[in-house]
Amino acid sequence: MKKETQGMLSGFAGITIFALTLPATRHAIVYFDPVFVGFGRSVIAALVAGVVLLMFKVPVPTSSQFAQLMIVVLGVVIGFPLFSALAMNTLTAVHGGVVAGVLPIMTAIAGALLTRERASPGFWLTGLVGCFVVIRFAYPEGFQHVLVGDVYLVLAIISAAFGYALGGRLATELGGWQVICWALVLAFPLVLIPSGVYFPSDVQSIPITAWLCFIYLALGSQLLGFVFWYKGLALGGIVRVSQIQLLQPFITLAAAALLLGEQLGGRTLFFALLVVVVVMVGKRMQVSNISSKG
Repeated sequence: MKKETQGMLSGFAGITIFALTLPATRHAIVYFDPVFVGFGRSVIAALVAGVVLLMFKVPVPTSSQFAQLMIVVLGVVIGFPLFSALAMNTLTAVHGGVVAGVLPIMTAIAGALLTRERASPGFWLTGLVGCFVVIRFAYPEGFQHVLVGDVYLVLAIISAAFGYALGGRLATELGGWQVICWALVLAFPLVLIPSGVYFPSDVQSIPITAWLCFIYLALGSQLLGFVFWYKGLALGGIVRVSQIQLLQPFITLAAAALLLGEQLGGRTLFFALLVVVVVMVGKRMQVSNISSKG
């Protein structure tokens, strides 16, 4: 099996896990403070990651790798979890899932900036068309109705894009699971205190479903999903594999409908399908790595 195919399959496994993040967050913040959801999930994941690193006696990264890991921390351990939790205060998981359809092209842009991967003009053109379709869906009457949650969601997407791209590059040196484990351990001191401050005061009144969503965010969205995702980016290339995130809104929409009872509607499905078509066309466009050229 070709490395690119392996990367696409691993990437698909990662985005399938990520796709339930917004619905799980939407349910969890009904009972937990968004700050606790955003940071508390990283505390749990960091404890597990620390045990794994000790069990396998993983070598300590170099100082240069630590510096890059701190950027990964800001992007996917602190930035995305916090901003996405705040966004879900005012947005539905369906709305957030479709707007997050711009994440593939954002990750591709970050990958091109941080690596030697270069995409053809056709790739970027189709990516921009996809972004336009998503924006048209989210704001049918223009930007006069932009919500605070939309601003948080944009910040979450930017955080994730750069955290994905830099983490994918580091995964070629450290391995995918080591990247996220080290990032979580480095973030532990930063997320522990706010998690304790915003820990729920009446634990007994919180239903088991909310706790299950929180545990899923910690062990699935914040840990296991990244193991597959970073491996996929390292094997298949950041710019190319990032486009498989196109499928994530579909899975998110289905999960929001099944788990939260949110309405999809014909318009939502139509625009989601348009995004799929546009980015699938972009996937067929050429992407090259200039380091492999003589």
